[in-house]
Amino acid sequence: MSGAGFPGQHTGSSAPEMPPLVRPPHPQTPQPGPTPRDEQTVTQPIPFERPIETRATTTLEAEKPLGPTGRPMPVFPDPPAVTEHGRARVVSMCNQKGGVGKTTTTINLGASLAEFGRKVLLVDFDPQGSLSVGLGLNPHEMDLTIYNLLMDRETTLDEVVVPSGIEGMDLLPSNIDLSAAEVQLVHEVAREQTLQRVLAPALEHYDVILIDCQPSLGLLTVNALTASDGVIVPLECEYFALRGVALLKTTIDKVRERLNPKLEIDGVLGTMFDGRTLHSREVMERLVSAWGDKVFHTVIRRTVKFSDATVAGEPITSYASSSTGADAYRQLAKEVVTRWPAE
Repeated sequence: MSGAGFPGQHTGSSAPEMPPLVRPPHPQTPQPGPTPRDEQTVTQPIPFERPIETRATTTLEAEKPLGPTGRPMPVFPDPPAVTEHGRARVVSMCNQKGGVGKTTTTINLGASLAEFGRKVLLVDFDPQGSLSVGLGLNPHEMDLTIYNLLMDRETTLDEVVVPSGIEGMDLLPSNIDLSAAEVQLVHEVAREQTLQRVLAPALEHYDVILIDCQPSLGLLTVNALTASDGVIVPLECEYFALRGVALLKTTIDKVRERLNPKLEIDGVLGTMFDGRTLHSREVMERLVSAWGDKVFHTVIRRTVKFSDATVAGEPITSYASSSTGADAYRQLAKEVVTRWPAE
C-alpha cells in the first residue's frame, strides 16, 4: 500500500516486514538492503537441493517395501542342504540384561535350523537353567549337567548330552550347580578356555552349537565368548535394553583382542517389537543408526504364543508351527545362515 511507513515521510526500509512477491524496480538511488545477487545466493539451496533428496528417497521406498527396521526387506533363500555333519559353528546368545529373549531365541533358532537339516547342540550356560526348563526338563532331577563336564575331567560329553525332543537337536543341560563353577574356575589355569576345551569333541558331530549365556558379563560369559565363532545379541526394543549394548560391545572387543581373535558379531536381533508403539519404532531406529547392517532385518514381535510354548516345554516351531513367531524364527535362521561363512 502507498500509505505504508510514517505519515508524510517517504524513506526506504532495510528489512520490510513482508516483502512483495515481485519487487518493483527503483529508478532512484538504491536503498540499503540485500541485493538481488545476495537473495539468489541465500534462496538457491532451498528450492533446488532439498526436493531432489526427497524425491530420491521416495523413489527408493516405492521400489522396495521397507521392513520393520526401516530398511528395504530382502528375501532370504532356504539354506542349502547339508551332505555331512561336522565342523560346527559355535554361536553365543549374549546380553548382560535379562529378559531380552536370549533363551527364547536359542531354543527357537536352534529348532528352526534343525528343520533345515542342521544338527544342532544347545548349551545351557546359565545357572538359572531356563533353557533346560524351556525344553521340558526339571533342573532338580538331573544327575549330570554342564557343571560336571566343566569341573570333572572324568565326565564325558556323551554322558551329559540329552535329547531335546526335537529331531536333530540335542541339549547340554544346566542347573543352579553351575553358579559354583564361576567361583571355582577363578583358580584354574587358562580358566577362560574351560568351555572351549569341553566342547571340542562336539565340533565334529554338530553343524551349529548355540550357547545360552547368563545375563552378566562374568567369567561364564567370557568362557562362552572365548569358545565361540560368533555372537548374536538379542535386544528388547526398549530404552534400558539399548543403553547396555555399548558395554557388551566393549567386552566382546576385549575377548577378541586378548582371547579369541576369530570372534565376530553375527548380528543384533530386535525382540519383543511392537510396531504400534512409537517407543519401539524409535528404539529400532536408534539401533540401526548405531549398528548399521549388523542389525538383522528379521524382527521378533511380541506374541503370547512364546509364553505358551515355554509352559508346554516346546519350541514355538512345533507348538504353534503356523504362528507369526514361528515364521519369524524360520526367517531368522535363513538370514543367519546367509551371514555365516560358506559351509
